Amino acid sequence: MPFLSVCPFSVKNLLAPLDRLADFDEIVDVHTPLEFAEDHIPGAINAPVLSNEERVIVGTMYKQVSPFEATRVGAAMAAHNIAHHLDTLFAGKPRNWRPLIYCWRGGKRSGSMTTMMNMIGWQARQLEGGYKTYRRDVLDQLTTLPRRFRYVVLVGHTGSGKTRLLHALGAAGAQVLDLEGIAAHRGSLLGGVPGHAQPSQKAFDSALVAELARFDAARLVFAEAEGRRIGSITTPDALLHSLHTAACVEVAARREDRIAFLLQDYGHLFDDPAFFKAQLSKLVGLHSRERVAQWHRLIDDDKRAELSGELIDRHYDPAYARSSRELYTNLPRATPMLFRPNDADSLDQARALLAQLDETSPALG
Repeated sequence: MPFLSVCPFSVKNLLAPLDRLADFDEIVDVHTPLEFAEDHIPGAINAPVLSNEERVIVGTMYKQVSPFEATRVGAAMAAHNIAHHLDTLFAGKPRNWRPLIYCWRGGKRSGSMTTMMNMIGWQARQLEGGYKTYRRDVLDQLTTLPRRFRYVVLVGHTGSGKTRLLHALGAAGAQVLDLEGIAAHRGSLLGGVPGHAQPSQKAFDSALVAELARFDAARLVFAEAEGRRIGSITTPDALLHSLHTAACVEVAARREDRIAFLLQDYGHLFDDPAFFKAQLSKLVGLHSRERVAQWHRLIDDDKRAELSGELIDRHYDPAYARSSRELYTNLPRATPMLFRPNDADSLDQARALLAQLDETSPALG
């Protein structure tokens, strides 16, 4: 029987280095769904060789019974799962399909699927070094890739609509780096995005490298001013340094526009008063208990505009004055912009800003 015949290839011949990703039709991650959710090569599909529960069973057997028994049981599970993928996920793949398979480092899971696929006739290859090699490459790129670009940073008070302006700049054709979008968080204490959990740090790093890699180094990259932390995510040092020393646009908006904008973007917090008050209570230390208690009463009384004004005047603006002037070295020479974040002409305002900025100007890096 052909399936039982001696394989005409060696494991070594089935390995492919990380720099050959573009040679393959598809990247297949055979980690468990939980491992895949934590991080994966961008664009990869998940075809688990072991389920979340099976991986726990095999790992426990390895420690408590024996490596042999764990391997035997794991092999049976893997064979069953690979057969299922062949009957479903991979059933329609053509004869000349070239997938790249990877798991962690040891390669047992990816190796078993790669071998089976080659027995069938597909030109499958196994990523040399697995995910661990990929992750090491991501960390290396995070130290060098951010330094290749000239940035323009949108700096301004909370509620001035910097994110909305950034998106408008992207719609106008500019290169934009939306760190808050990648991190699924607006960056402040109240910045969680409803219905969207933040990615893991590893997943953020992968997405950031993928985003930077698509940029043209000859063109400006627009980004929003961010702190070291965006919710639970840490911004890489090399990128932070590049942003802190970049050219700046200081975005301003009228106070009434800022209040209206905050009510749009943060109005959902009033739908869960207990959570909202708990978040504000974390500001005790920066603000007195009496002041935070006053903010709690405004929540209870549903005084949304008054609370937004209080937070602008007593929390956000003083914090901006403390941090931005110190961190962004080119802020004294910033291009000023009065933005109307609630108006329907955000795209026109962004185009006007691009027309004002000369990408060849020494002031822009």
